[in-house]
Amino acid sequence: MISERIRVLMVDDHPLLSEGLIAVVQNQPDMLPVGQASSGREAIQLFDECRPDVTLMDLRLPDMSGIDAMIAIRAKFHGARVIILTTFSGDAEIQHALEAGARAYMLKTMPPHELVEVIRQVHAGKKRIPSEIAAHLAEHYGDDRLTGREVDILCQLARGNRNRDIADKLFISEQTVKAHLKHIMGKLGANDRTQAVAIGVRRGIIQF
Repeated sequence: MISERIRVLMVDDHPLLSEGLIAVVQNQPDMLPVGQASSGREAIQLFDECRPDVTLMDLRLPDMSGIDAMIAIRAKFHGARVIILTTFSGDAEIQHALEAGARAYMLKTMPPHELVEVIRQVHAGKKRIPSEIAAHLAEHYGDDRLTGREVDILCQLARGNRNRDIADKLFISEQTVKAHLKHIMGKLGANDRTQAVAIGVRRGIIQF
């Protein structure tokens, strides 16, 4: 009989998926679900109360990103082991999650038997990135990253704003907006504004 089971906290705002994760974990003789949160704030509070060994964290939550919730948890509990679980595979989000301390980044399309194995590996102190996600990272490894200001401008582009509108909203000149746009398209390898937005969304640089 296993005396010390892996305590798992589930964080996802989709009830059906959350219940499914709990069922998968409950079926493992060496695991125990200790909490279920549907928002970032709830996850931070529950982590403090439950002290799980491993947390499954959805990337997109209603009040904040799963990465921000993880950062808040790890600020207080540096050894927290978090697996980001998501439907998104953009390289920018993967990189951000790993740099912020995620121990694994898994897609929700993965089979249950693979997920429980990742939980065991993370609990044992290992990191895990599936091959398809590693390929996304490798594709853009070494690319120049967009600056914070360039990301702001790309977000404004995605909302359909013109250069003059963007300049007004960000309190910069229209000429500065044009210069930033040139840098954005160069870094993303985009031919025009529409393609720049499409690449930004696909890679997870912006959410739209």
